[in-house]
Amino acid sequence: MIDYFKVGILAVSVFMAFAGGWALRNRDYMDYKKSVEVAAKAQEAHVESIQKQHQLVTKGVQDEYDAKLALIRQYYANGVRSPSSSSVSNLSDTTKLFDASTAYNQLVGNCAQTTLMLTELQKWINEVTGVK
Repeated sequence: MIDYFKVGILAVSVFMAFAGGWALRNRDYMDYKKSVEVAAKAQEAHVESIQKQHQLVTKGVQDEYDAKLALIRQYYANGVRSPSSSSVSNLSDTTKLFDASTAYNQLVGNCAQTTLMLTELQKWINEVTGVK
C-alpha cells in the first residue's frame, strides 16, 4: 500500500525546495532590476548634462557667428576700396565699372561669409566633441 504520509512529506519537500529556489531567483532578479534602474537613471542624468553643455556651446558659437557675420556684411556693404587710378574714365565706362565693383563686392562678401561659416562650424565641432 502507498504510504500517504510519506508521499505527503515528499510533496511538501519538493514544494518547499521549489518555493525556496523560486524565492532566491526572484530576489536575485529584483536586485538586478533595481541595479538596472539605478544605472538607467544615472545614464539619463549624464545624457541630460551633456545635452545642456551641448546647448551652451551651440548658443555661444551661434552668438559669436552672428556678431561676426553682421560685421562682415557691414564691411562689404560699404564696398571694398580698390586703389583708384589716375585716369578718369568716360561716362559710358562708369556704369560698367560700378556694376563690376558691386558684383565684386558681393562675390568677396559671399566668400567671406562662407569662410566664416566653415571656420565657425569647425570651432563648433571641436567644442562639441570635447563635451564629456
